[in-house]
Amino acid sequence: MGKRRRGVMSDRLKYELAEELGVADVVQKDGGYFGNVSSKNCGNLVRLAIERAERSMTRGY
Repeated sequence: MGKRRRGVMSDRLKYELAEELGVADVVQKDGGYFGNVSSKNCGNLVRLAIERAERSMTRGY
């Protein structure tokens, strides 16, 4: 068995993005587990995270 990798995004950020996409209810219903979020919405979560990271980089943070 390999080591478990540490996630890049914090749980708080993932939940914020899930709220923005309207899938937070699915995550909350499953106790914070993102396994039942559709792959399309998971891709959208990643897209939003990248957009936020790019915006923060342009602001000089």
